[in-house]
Amino acid sequence: MINKIFIKKLNKKYNENIKERSQIISLSNVVLHDSKRVIFSLHRNENKKALLSLNKIEKILQNLEKKFGSRRVSQEGSYRAAVEEYVEAKFFYLILQDCQIDNIKELNLNFDSYLGGICDLTGELVRRAVNQASIGNLKEVERIKNIISDIMAELVQFDMVGYLRTKYDQARASHRKIEQIYYEINLINK
Repeated sequence: MINKIFIKKLNKKYNENIKERSQIISLSNVVLHDSKRVIFSLHRNENKKALLSLNKIEKILQNLEKKFGSRRVSQEGSYRAAVEEYVEAKFFYLILQDCQIDNIKELNLNFDSYLGGICDLTGELVRRAVNQASIGNLKEVERIKNIISDIMAELVQFDMVGYLRTKYDQARASHRKIEQIYYEINLINK
């Protein structure tokens, strides 16, 4: 009643998909963890180390896209999480270099990755502001407050839903935190 050749082809495709998935997940985990390390390096002002790591991460992501196609890799949740973390790390690096947040030309990323990474970026910026406030670098705190305000002014234009809405709400909380920090610093310094 069932075509055995058809089932054999299904089995072959299924097993190929499982092998691909395993490779994508494995490399995505490397990207995720290395992106987190980039962020920690940037908090320690190890910018050269961070840049080298970002370049390695980009090569891994480019190879994944080349080997499996951007559509295939984006089907895997581990890949999407890794790319979002990479976007956060890359944009954090760019901001610390006084560069503009813009399209990452080296990769074919979707809007979810960008928006999630940008929302998460605000949390890292607040952490940097706290660290800078603790050493008395109040100009950097003000700069970060302005950057987060600019980010939020752009994000408010999106009607985010689902997962991205959660990310947006976290970014709004970061915005409130930096405003509170800035307010308290100004009270103390009057």
